[in-house]
Amino acid sequence: MSNDLLVSIERIVSQKDLPPEVLLHAIESALLAVMRKRYGPGRSVSVKINEETGEIKISVPKKVVEIMHDYLTEIPIEEARKINPEVKIGDTLEVEVDPRDFGRVDAQKARQILVQKLREAERENIYAEYKEKEGELVWGIVQRIEGGNVIVDLERTEGIIPRSEQIPKENYMRGDQLKSYVLRVDQTPRGPLIILSRTHPGLVARLFEAEVPEIEEGLVRIVGIVREPGERSKVAVLATEENVDPVGTFVGIKGSRVQAVVRELRGEKIDIIEWSPDPSVFVANALSPAKASRVIIEEETKVARVVVPDDQLSLAIGKRGQNARLAAKLTGWKIDIKSESQMKEELKEVIVKSLFKDEGEPEVKSIDGIGPKLADGLHESGFDSVESIAHAGLDELAQVPGIGTKTAERIKRAAMEMLGLTDELGERDEESSD
Repeated sequence: MSNDLLVSIERIVSQKDLPPEVLLHAIESALLAVMRKRYGPGRSVSVKINEETGEIKISVPKKVVEIMHDYLTEIPIEEARKINPEVKIGDTLEVEVDPRDFGRVDAQKARQILVQKLREAERENIYAEYKEKEGELVWGIVQRIEGGNVIVDLERTEGIIPRSEQIPKENYMRGDQLKSYVLRVDQTPRGPLIILSRTHPGLVARLFEAEVPEIEEGLVRIVGIVREPGERSKVAVLATEENVDPVGTFVGIKGSRVQAVVRELRGEKIDIIEWSPDPSVFVANALSPAKASRVIIEEETKVARVVVPDDQLSLAIGKRGQNARLAAKLTGWKIDIKSESQMKEELKEVIVKSLFKDEGEPEVKSIDGIGPKLADGLHESGFDSVESIAHAGLDELAQVPGIGTKTAERIKRAAMEMLGLTDELGERDEESSD
């Protein structure tokens, strides 16, 4: 079979989409393996392939002898001088081996090694290609469902969407066309493992990048994205030029751009929010589609107190608190939402309490001998004023944690003195002495 090896190599290589240098290295490795098996693992074997013509040159060193005893390691002087007229007996000569002279067994062995080397090279090539695509968008077709995982055909290889990265309630059928986010690419003994996601916020970002050319132009950018996959996303956007409307740019004419993303996410609602360095403005924007009347920012507690019209309260909070929850995640502020009616009622209570408060009434902790901890214990037991302590029985006070009989007598006496109940105090002392 004179051309078995070369024909096999041509057929195998033509089926592989690999860089030329990778293919040449695989062919060289296959031929070297066959030659070393034929001539022995310790023999020096040379394989060279002309990249332009594809010509293969294989050579092995042979000793020049007068009478040949071993054709694998020796060459007779007459044959040697046809290659190099100046050669002498005892010299070592590089002798070319024609690959077309390989037998059926050698050709089969070379084919096996070549297929193995090309498979390894293809895996490395795919791994390198998709490793660079981590965080990017890929297009694929649903091939099958295995154990709840969706297997996606990516043309040269397959990707997997684990159950944890699938949009809840999203049904996948064989043949469905999907755009997915490349979450991670791992190298395994069986080849690259490409983990895809339909739930990652990055998927929304990449979809908008495909729909909004102004992002690449640097006119607008995405500041942040939060998602409850399959239900709602909020996207904070910013314009880098004064005359550019960031929200309008992302929404598109008649909503064309945002709707294209919504369709790919199979109906997931998307709110485009204008980012602002002013937290009160950003929080108000983030509660869209609700309209806030005002926002009060408490820097120390990182709380944003939002007041909305009565008819906007349920919209601001959202179904099961979703709108407020996503707004809080997007802005990084804890958001407390109240209607205007609720706010008015709270203000009334504050005003009434301030009007009727006895400014001269001393606090419990002002009683001599009562510290903050003891004051808290008294409050918890119902003694929340100096008057209540002054008129309490000693047995009642002694039952408060941390207060014994002597302490009860002391704080009761101090409370009565603060209220000017000295006459009553004197009468009680006389009764106790009798």
